[in-house]
Amino acid sequence: MKKLLFTSILLIFIFSNALAQQEKGITGFDNWLNPWTDFTPNKTDYRKPNQIISGDITKDTKLLKRNTYLLIGDVFVTDSTTLSIEPGTVIIGDFKTKASLTITNGSKIMAKGESTDPIIFTSSQSLKKPGDWGGIFVLGDAPTTKEGGTERLNYGLSPSNSKNISYGGDNPESNSGVMEYVRIEYAGKRTKDYGYFNGLTLAGVGSETILNNIMVSLCRGNSFSVKGGQVELEKFVSYKSSANDYKVSNGAQCRLMNSLAVKSPYISGAQASRCIYALNNDDDEAFAEINTTLAAENLTLINVSKDLSYDIQVGLVNEAIFIGKDANFSIDKSVISGFKPAVYLDSKIRVNSESLDKIQFTSTYFNNCEGNIFVKNTTVNEDLENWYGSRAFNNVYSKGPDSETFIDAQSTDRPDYRLIINKIAASKTDN
Repeated sequence: MKKLLFTSILLIFIFSNALAQQEKGITGFDNWLNPWTDFTPNKTDYRKPNQIISGDITKDTKLLKRNTYLLIGDVFVTDSTTLSIEPGTVIIGDFKTKASLTITNGSKIMAKGESTDPIIFTSSQSLKKPGDWGGIFVLGDAPTTKEGGTERLNYGLSPSNSKNISYGGDNPESNSGVMEYVRIEYAGKRTKDYGYFNGLTLAGVGSETILNNIMVSLCRGNSFSVKGGQVELEKFVSYKSSANDYKVSNGAQCRLMNSLAVKSPYISGAQASRCIYALNNDDDEAFAEINTTLAAENLTLINVSKDLSYDIQVGLVNEAIFIGKDANFSIDKSVISGFKPAVYLDSKIRVNSESLDKIQFTSTYFNNCEGNIFVKNTTVNEDLENWYGSRAFNNVYSKGPDSETFIDAQSTDRPDYRLIINKIAASKTDN
């Protein structure tokens, strides 16, 4: 009896310790990317559309898995309407009209996919390319930095009423619905005057909105753009965006958890392409009662390169993270692998305790980066290296190929970008 009791206590102790050991980077006992993600979307064929969606949706509407929908032009869900989408439904963005979908302020999207049956937004082209169609906008009435509370989207959309592109207000708990187990592929159309669309834009979206397990692949603009609002994003995936993976601005109060960004030096736009771009305002003005705040934990930010040294040498590799003046930023228990450098701070940020108290790097694994943390347009980072390299922050600087850093980074269809824990332990011993 005593032996059985001792064994039970020992098992409880081991199990509780296993739970307490938090892995750096994306975490979980299983690879949560299975089976709902798709890292080879060009190999996936969908049925031809048998239903058309266009214009304004002004009454509650449900999209069904048994149909395939063609989204034509700029589609707006208006008048406090709810758009519901069944798991497994496929919506195809029209190439000719560069289709987009906007959930207007006061309306909702209920896109509740399942891990075995995700909801798919993709291109109408047989040979799919980034920028084939527009993207998805979700608007709410949560606060932004804009004086007076409301802003308008500047993407060249064509609404029937200008209020359909307005967002922002005084409701941080604004509820725009649910998006979970959703894939958005080949979005990011180019406009003459407004740049590129994003895969998913969350503008003034509030904390009652549920957002998890969303993947944006091969977008020509930013994969995810959070403009103001107050949101929690969990198990997000950005795969080979031409621009930034996660752009957070306009006073957004954002938590980004257990999420992944996979960059490629061979897919990029004219401007710098980063995993995270955090700034106070898009136009760099300080409207200043609300500063952008991004709190990130358990992220994996990885640059997949055939020859990283060469790609750095010829200028194909950028920083993983750029932090603008007045933005608050923290990242914990994360991995940043294969960038030049890992982080840039805006040149307007002064290296002093007041500024650095707003920018926290803790328990983060900097791997195979050419330089770690710099102020933009400077080549000396000794002060920052000493500050963030202090044992108090528990950061690790290391060099190692991805094949030895992640459990399975080589798989083309279902990669596993969880960190090999033993490598961290070895690096800590070396340091």
